[in-house]
Order: sequence, then structure tokens, then C-alpha cells
Amino acid sequence: MARQLDEQIVGRFPVGQRLRVLDVGMGQGTQALRLARAGHQVTGVEQDPKMIAAAREELAGEPEGIRERVRIVQGDGRDTGVHFLPGSFDVVLCHGVLMYVEDPDPLVAGLARMLAPGGLLSLLVRNGDALAMRPGLAADWAGALAAFDTTAYRNRLGRDVRADRLAELTATLAGIGAPLHAWYGVRVFTDTAADGAQIPADLEALLAVEERAGKTDPYRSVAALLHLCGVRG
Repeated sequence: MARQLDEQIVGRFPVGQRLRVLDVGMGQGTQALRLARAGHQVTGVEQDPKMIAAAREELAGEPEGIRERVRIVQGDGRDTGVHFLPGSFDVVLCHGVLMYVEDPDPLVAGLARMLAPGGLLSLLVRNGDALAMRPGLAADWAGALAAFDTTAYRNRLGRDVRADRLAELTATLAGIGAPLHAWYGVRVFTDTAADGAQIPADLEALLAVEERAGKTDPYRSVAALLHLCGVRG
């Protein structure tokens, strides 16, 4: 997914431009740190104190120049309007968050308002059109049958969460003035890998296959996750 995001950034902004990035639901700061290392100014928003502590610990090990480019705000992603002015960012990330929000539309609309004209909104969501794939590949036929007619599912952490359908999110993005520019599939062939599985020796080949599948129909349509990129008009 990082390669997909980089592809969109490189294709949209001049090389060398220091971008203002907002990472909503930054978790332990993996993407925020990666973008700060690339020279961008990153603001991360996170609710979970444990995640914030982990992000600060990772940040503490970075050179001063990188630490200065990262700001962490403890708060709810739905309250971006409280912390920031509209149009304050060139790139807004919201990865792995929407599945925990019962009604994602207000959150997504608030994120779009944070974008400057021409800014990039990057969403990573569970694919509601392919929820039967994981139980089906695990030979859980009852679970697969039940998954066809719902966007609700239980994640690997045991939490009851929700997925998003491509058509519905496309309509949402169009309605908030940040229409869909590009979309990718993520974890097309690797979704059934066990948690904590060893990194395979042929990792580069695996990544190349996943990257190709994530851009290619019909494979991307059955990916576990969808990466949607909208552009603020």
C-alpha cells in the first residue's frame, strides 16, 4: 500500500515539494514516520494512548530533523475541524479506521474539508464486496454464505466491525467534492496468511504479484482491503 500511496503523491505533486500531511488514526505511526523521513511535515491524530506511546517511542529514535517534522495530536478523527482549519493539508490519510465507525460519511466529509484544492485523500477500508473470500478460502462455508448479504464482520482481534462497498464510497467521495481518482486492491493473495507468519524468502516476488494484482481487474475487486484515492476539486 505504501507503494500505491507514493505513486499517487509522485503523480500529483512536484518532485521535492514538502507536503503537509494529516494522518488520522495514525496508530503506532508507521506511515507518518515513513513520510516524515521522505521530507514531509506530518501531523498524526490518534485516540489510543498506547498507540501514541508506541509512536512517540519510534519517533524518539529518529534524527532531530525528522522528529521536528512530526506532530502528534491525541483526539478523535471525527473532530478534525476542532483542531485544524479547512484546507490546511495537501494529503490526508485515513487507513484502517472507517471499519470502526458506524456512520463513516461525516468522518470522510470532515477529512475532505481539511484538504487544500488539488489535495489527495487516501482511504484504506475493508472491502465490503468480498467479505465471503476469507471464510470461503478457509472452507468455512456457513460463514461464507452469511457474508454475501452483509457488510458486518468480526475481525482478527475479535471485534465486530463493518466494511465499505466501492460503489457507495465512490458516491460519498463525489458528494463531498473529493471524487475518486484511483483505487487499488490490497491483500489480494495474502489475506489468509497467519498472524505472525515468517517473512518469505521470495518477499520481493510476493510484493510484485500483490502490486500487480492490486491494479488489475478482476483481482483487485476481491482484495481484502480497498485503497481509495480521492482528489479535492
